Amino acid sequence: MTPPTAPEPKQSHQNFDRAARGVMAKLSGGVSNHAFIEAWSDWAQHMARSPGRQLELMEHAQRNALKLLASVTDRDAQPPFAPKPYDHRFTHPDWQKPPFQMWQQGFLAMQDWWDHATEPMRGLCREDAERARFLARQTLDLVAPSNFPWLNPEIIEATRDTGGRNLTEGMTRFSHDMLKTLSGHHDPPAKGFEIGKDLACTQGQVVFRNDLFELIQYAPQTEQVQAEPILIVPAWIMKYYILDLSPHNSMVRYLVDQGFTVFMISWCNPTAAQAELSLEDYRKRGVLAALEAVCAIVPDVPVHAVGYCLGGTMLAITAATMARDGDTRLGSITLMAAQVDFVEAGELLMFLDESQIAFLEDLMWEQGYLDRPQMARAFAAIRSEDLIYTRNVQRYFLGREDLPSDIGVWNADTTRMPARMHSQYLRALFLENRLTAGRFAVEGRVIALKDIAVPLFVVGTETDHIAPWQSVYKTRLFTDCDLTFVLTKGGHNGGILSEPGHKGRHYRISHRPKGALYTGSDTWLAQNAPKPGSWWLEWAEWLKTRIDTAVPAPQMGAPGKGYPPLMAAPGSYVFQP
Repeated sequence: MTPPTAPEPKQSHQNFDRAARGVMAKLSGGVSNHAFIEAWSDWAQHMARSPGRQLELMEHAQRNALKLLASVTDRDAQPPFAPKPYDHRFTHPDWQKPPFQMWQQGFLAMQDWWDHATEPMRGLCREDAERARFLARQTLDLVAPSNFPWLNPEIIEATRDTGGRNLTEGMTRFSHDMLKTLSGHHDPPAKGFEIGKDLACTQGQVVFRNDLFELIQYAPQTEQVQAEPILIVPAWIMKYYILDLSPHNSMVRYLVDQGFTVFMISWCNPTAAQAELSLEDYRKRGVLAALEAVCAIVPDVPVHAVGYCLGGTMLAITAATMARDGDTRLGSITLMAAQVDFVEAGELLMFLDESQIAFLEDLMWEQGYLDRPQMARAFAAIRSEDLIYTRNVQRYFLGREDLPSDIGVWNADTTRMPARMHSQYLRALFLENRLTAGRFAVEGRVIALKDIAVPLFVVGTETDHIAPWQSVYKTRLFTDCDLTFVLTKGGHNGGILSEPGHKGRHYRISHRPKGALYTGSDTWLAQNAPKPGSWWLEWAEWLKTRIDTAVPAPQMGAPGKGYPPLMAAPGSYVFQP
C-alpha cells in the first residue's frame, strides 16, 4: 500500500513571486501594466462595435484637417486650436510663425481628436474611458514638437544666440540629474532656502518625541493669547513645513501673530525598519498622542484641530472615533484639501485597482516602504506637459537652471511611506471607500462622520488635481454639524498658501447650519460669488468667535507632566533624509 503523500502547501512559492513582481515594479516605477492593457482593450472593443462613433470620429478628423489647411493657406486666419490653460509649452511667440505654427497646430489638432475619441461610450466603463484618455495624452506629450530641438523655435533661437552653449550646459545638467537619480542623492537647498533658517523658521520648541513624530510648540508673539490652542496635523507624505514655509507665507507664523497658541506634528521619514507602521499607529501614537500632550500643556480647554491633505483624512477618522467614544477634547475641526470620500478622488485614483495595489504591495514588501521618487513620478505624470516636458526642455535644451523657490525646495524634500500603512490606506480608503460607506472600523467598531458634533471649517482649492474640490465638498454630504465651506483660488498647495496680501487671490465661502439640507457642488458654486483676498482672514475670525477668551501666554512645554522642551524648532525629524 502506497503511503499517503502530504498535501502540497498552497502558495509555497509566493515569496518568489512577490520578489519577482517587486523587481518588475522597480523597473516600471511602481506602475502595473494591467490597468493600461485593460483600459485599451475595453476602449478598443467598444469602439470596434460602434460604427456610428467611428463615422463621427472620421468626420471630426476631416473637420480638423480642413481647419489646418485653412490656417496654412490663410496666414491672417486665427489659429483654430489653442493649448489647454495649464499647457505652457507653446508660449514663445515664434510658435505663431511658419513652419512652427503648422507643427504646433498639427499637434493640437491630434490632441483635440484624441480628446473626442476617448469620450465615454455607451457600455464603456467610465474609469477605462478616463484611463484611455490619460494614456493617449501621455503618448502625445512624448512626441510633442516642443520636445525636439529641431522643431522648437525657442531652442533654435537659444542655440543660435549662445553658439550651442545651451545644449552643452543642458547635457551637464542631464548627467548630474541622472547620477542623482541613480544614487538617490539630494542636492542641498539653494542659498537663502535653508531649513530652520529661511524655511520652517518660526520660533518654537519640540516638546514631545516618539518614534513616529515630534510635536512642536511655537513661541507666542503676543502678551495675551487665545485661551484654546490649535493642533495641526499635516500629511505624512510630505514634510510639515509647507505650512511654515517662508516668513511671508507661513500659516504658522500668521496664526501665532494673531495670538493663537499653535502646535505642529512633524512626522518621521520612515525607513525599512518601520515597514509595519499602520494606520492605527498614525491615529493612536500620532494624532492622539499629540492631543494628549497639547491637553497637558494647555489643560482644561478644548483643542482646535487642523488637518491638511492625508492628515485631514486621519483627523476626520480620529474625530469620528472620539465622538463615538464620548471624547470631548476637540473644540472645532478644520480640514484643508482633505478628502473623506474617495469616489471622486482625482487622477491619482485613475489607475488604482487590485492589480496596481498588489503591485505596489510587492514593491513595498521588497524594500519596506514606498520610496520618494516613485511617488514624485506619479504626481508629475498627472501634469506631465508642465511638470516633466516643459521643465526638461528648460533644463536640458535651453540650458536654464531652475529658479530656486521656497515651495520648490519643499516639493523636492519628499518622504517615504511605510509599507503596511500605505497598503491599508490605499485599500480601505481609495479602493474600497470604507469611511463614507459605513464600513471603516476602529478598534473593532465602525465609525461614522455624522457623529462629529463640533463645528467644521472645510477648505477646497479650485484647481486641485490631488483632492478635487468637488470631492472635498462632499464632507457636507456625510456630516450634519455646523459647517463652513471655503473654495479658494489655486491648487493643492498654492491654494492653501493664500496669505493676506497675495495678489490675485479670491475665495468663496458659505455657512451651513447644523441639520440643514444638502446642496450639490454645482448649485453651491452658482450661489456663492467669489470674494477678493485671503481666506486666512475668514478662518482666523471663525476660530476667534469660537474661543473669545484671551489669557497670558502658556509656558513652553510642561516639564512637570513629562513634556519638557527637548530642542528648538524645527526639531530633528524634518532633517531626516
